[in-house]
Amino acid sequence: MIKLVNGIPEKLVEMDEKVTFVEQMDEDAGPVMQINKFNVDPDEVDEFLKAFAATAEVLKRQPGYISAQLHRGIAGSCVFLNYEVWESSKHFKQAVSSSKFQSSIVGFAPSIVMSPHLFKKVAVPGICVD
Repeated sequence: MIKLVNGIPEKLVEMDEKVTFVEQMDEDAGPVMQINKFNVDPDEVDEFLKAFAATAEVLKRQPGYISAQLHRGIAGSCVFLNYEVWESSKHFKQAVSSSKFQSSIVGFAPSIVMSPHLFKKVAVPGICVD
C-alpha cells in the first residue's frame, strides 16, 4: 500500500525543480493536462494496472474530468505514462483531494514512483493551436 503524506504519495518525484506539483494545483488555470509518469517493478505490473483502473474510475466521475489515457513503454519497459485532461486546475485539485480518490490511491504498491505535473497548451504558430 502506498503511503500518503498530506494527501500526496510519499514516492513522488517532481518533474520541475522550481515548481512543485502542489503549487501547480493552487494556480488558477484551465483547461489543464495532468501527466504522470509511473516507474513500476516488473513483478507489480498487474497490481499497478488494477490499482490504476480503480483510481481512474473514481476520477472519471469527478466534476471537470474530460478524458484520460494510459501508455506503457515498449520493449519490456515498465514505465507507464498517464495523461488526463481537466476543465481546470481547480477541478483537478478538488478531485485528487476527495476522500474517494485518497482511498483509491493507497492501492498502489509502495515501490511505485510517481512523477505528476500539470500542463496547459501552448500555441506555436504553424505547428500547434492554443
